[in-house]
Amino acid sequence: MRKWIWLMLLVLMTVAVLGSRGSTFFEQRPSPTIVERIPVETPEPQPSREVDITPQVSTDKLLNHIQKLNFQRYTTKERSLTRTYITTELKKFGWKPKLEKFSDGVNIFAERLGTNKAAKAILVAAHYDTVASSPGADDNASGVAVVLEVARLLGSRPTPRTLQLAFFDQEEAGLLGSQAFVSKTARLQNLGGAIVMDMVGYACYTPGCQKYPAGLPVTPPSDKGDFLAVVGDTEHLSLLNAFQNSQNTPSTALNKQESMPAVLTLPIPFKGLLTPDTLRSDHAPFWYQGVGAVLVTDTANLRTPHYHQPSDVPATIERSFFTGAAQIVVNATSALLEKNQILETQPPS
Repeated sequence: MRKWIWLMLLVLMTVAVLGSRGSTFFEQRPSPTIVERIPVETPEPQPSREVDITPQVSTDKLLNHIQKLNFQRYTTKERSLTRTYITTELKKFGWKPKLEKFSDGVNIFAERLGTNKAAKAILVAAHYDTVASSPGADDNASGVAVVLEVARLLGSRPTPRTLQLAFFDQEEAGLLGSQAFVSKTARLQNLGGAIVMDMVGYACYTPGCQKYPAGLPVTPPSDKGDFLAVVGDTEHLSLLNAFQNSQNTPSTALNKQESMPAVLTLPIPFKGLLTPDTLRSDHAPFWYQGVGAVLVTDTANLRTPHYHQPSDVPATIERSFFTGAAQIVVNATSALLEKNQILETQPPS
C-alpha cells in the first residue's frame, strides 16, 4: 500500500512538472526576435561656408592675360590675333565661343545656361580693340582679362541665371560692336542686365590726381584716384546695388595682401542725356534698348595720363587695384547670377 502511495505521488509530481512546461512542447515556439540591423546614418557633412564663398580671382592669371595682349589691337590682322587668343582661352575653360560678324568687325559671344529657364541672363562684357599706336593694357586688356577670369571662375558654377560673355570689336570706332550686339532684339528678350568693363586697372594715389566730369554731382570716396566707378541707369538700380554690396560678399582672403578698392556707384537718370560723359562706352547701346547695364571703370582719362597713349603698357597697371577691381566684378556677377527676381527698378506705388 505504502509503495502504491509513493508511486502515485511520483506520477502526480511528474504530471505537475510536465504541466508547467506543456506549452513548450505543443505550441510553436515564438520566433526569435529579429533585430534588424539598421545602418547608422552618418550625417552628411554640412557644406562648409567656403562652398558658397565667391571664387577668388588670380592676380597672376589676370596679369598674364594683359601680357599676352601687349600689342596694338587696331588693324584687321591684330584684332584677328586677339580673337584667336580670347577664343583659345575660353575653350580651355570649357566654353564654346562663337564669332559674330558685323559690317565693321567681329564680336565674340559665349553662353553658359542657368538652372532656371525663366530667370533672365546676366552678360559680362568688354571691348578688345585699341586705338592706333596704343597697346591698350588698361584700355582695354584689363577689361578683357576680367571677363576671362569670370569665364574661368564661374563657367562651371551652376546658378539660376544664365551667364553670357561678350567681347566687343570696334568700340574705339564708335561703339560699333556693342551696337551690332544689341541689334539682335531676340537675344535681348532674355537679357536681364549687362556688366561692361572699360579700363579697370589704373589707380593714382596723389591727392587731386582724379578729375570729374563737369555738371555731374559726385561725392568721391577719397581725394585720390583709388576707387572703382560703377555707372548705371536709374531704371535698373538692382545692378548698381549688386556692386554696392560686392565688398560684403563672403570670400577667402584676397591673397591676404590685397584689398578691394572703394566703389563709387553713379545712378544716371534719363539714359545719360543730361550727362554725355557717361555714354562713352559699350553700356550705352544697352540703355537705349531698355536693357539695364553698368559701366565698371577706373574713369579713364579722368585719372590716367596713359589714356590712348603708347605708354598704356602692362607696367602701368596697378596690381593691387586691378586685382581688387576684378574681385568686385566677380562678386557682383556671382550675386546677380544667384537671383531670380526682375532687375528693373519698381516705380513707387
